[in-house]
Amino acid sequence: MKKIVTFGEIMLRLTPPGFLRFSQAPSFDVVYGGGESNVAVSLANYGLPVDFVSRIPANEIGECAIMEMKKRSVGTQHILRGGERLGIYFLEMGAMARGSKVVYDRAHSGMASMTKGMVDWDEVFRDAQWFHWTGITPAISQGAAEATLEAIHAANRLGITVSTDLNYRKNLWKYGKKSSEVMPELVAGCDVILGNEEDAEKHFGIHPEGVDVTREDSMDAMAYQSVCQQLMTRFPRCKKAIITLRGSISASHNTWTGVLYNGKELLVAPSYNITHMVDRVGGGDSFMGGLIYGLLTYPDDQQALNFAVAASCLKHSIYGDANLVTVGEVQQLMKGDASGRVSR
Repeated sequence: MKKIVTFGEIMLRLTPPGFLRFSQAPSFDVVYGGGESNVAVSLANYGLPVDFVSRIPANEIGECAIMEMKKRSVGTQHILRGGERLGIYFLEMGAMARGSKVVYDRAHSGMASMTKGMVDWDEVFRDAQWFHWTGITPAISQGAAEATLEAIHAANRLGITVSTDLNYRKNLWKYGKKSSEVMPELVAGCDVILGNEEDAEKHFGIHPEGVDVTREDSMDAMAYQSVCQQLMTRFPRCKKAIITLRGSISASHNTWTGVLYNGKELLVAPSYNITHMVDRVGGGDSFMGGLIYGLLTYPDDQQALNFAVAASCLKHSIYGDANLVTVGEVQQLMKGDASGRVSR
């Protein structure tokens, strides 16, 4: 099978142990992760060949990030070395009515100082069938946005499927341009577009009418068909538009499902009631990894969507950014076995 390529920043994640607040933390737990690297780890866990492309500083911390990718069987041969530092984000885990908080520290990182022309995309895409990027990368810097566009154009020229997770991050767009000025040109080159309830609105002003995303009982999947249709109208290259739907009852209790529109019909996945969450960070990335695997593996879109939602449901039980589950575990949940019984 031809490989999948993902492109973005891997970061050092620092989290107070347990559910301590930043002000209580005597130490921080270390995890490495980022949107595109998380997708790569999912795909490698499912047995697919995948390369992660990034720019990482030539120091010991950068080596640790690369070692994490290698440990998960992700290809790292196209990672560039450079920049002053590895990006960092601090995560305070929420519980019950207290939401989680993220503080970014990413200025002058390897990816933030990236520019177009640094990557030989023809070489990277040799024997590739799929390219994935997210809205996080072009938010980091102008150079990272230009490098992303360069990669998309190369993938389009070579006939490679391109997917994106829109991933709007208001705290990252700080270099003088709004997402609405940058994202449309990038998304125009995408065949598969994924977003959550708010991404399309924040980037493009596209939104479902009469939906309050803060209310769990407002997560009517059918209401999002118009969002998918508007995305496909604005970006004619798009063949599949997918929306993840999270109902937030509390920081510890969510509902989770998704819809896929393929231009003909709206498909709705089963809904999962996720209680006592271990870690919700990376939930969308785990969905994207499951979706790419499903679209490459299953004969129809409904099975691919169901796999993505089930895979992402399981991610909420795993500490850290990446989804460390197997195809068999996902398929077991898809069949309705959510007992969590010990496997002996």
